[in-house]
Amino acid sequence: MWLLDVDGVINTRRPQWTAELRRGTARSEGVDWPIRWAPALVDRIRRMCATGVVEVRWCSTWCADADALERLFDLPALGRAFGAGALAGVEGTDALKAAAARGVLAEGRRLVWTDDTAVPVAGPLREELTAAGALLIRPHPRRGLRRRDVDRIEAYSRRA
Repeated sequence: MWLLDVDGVINTRRPQWTAELRRGTARSEGVDWPIRWAPALVDRIRRMCATGVVEVRWCSTWCADADALERLFDLPALGRAFGAGALAGVEGTDALKAAAARGVLAEGRRLVWTDDTAVPVAGPLREELTAAGALLIRPHPRRGLRRRDVDRIEAYSRRA
């Protein structure tokens, strides 16, 4: 199970895939947000989903409005780590995201978690998740996921 954040992971200022960059907007809570992404990254995610290499769940403040992203990126409907109710009145989502990561492991599933802020770089949560065999990737927020990150995700997922 891949818990996938959006901003700083797919939506970035300078994706490091190819020179091709796409721009669009997605609506969330009545606001149109600018989105920039590398089509090669989204193509790779789409292929891994279609071939069953990995199951993806959005794990983002976008969960309630992820259908707008799926249309923009031309992705199939993906799972959501949490819904609008869980996001209501919440200032930060790191605790929700950590609970989602623990939930995947509690289901007895292997975990990939990509997030530019919530994935811990050190500390008890990182130790707990890596001890359980999770693959944790915290990309640079302006560059997002790189080809080598997705190569690692694919290799990890194929070992399942």
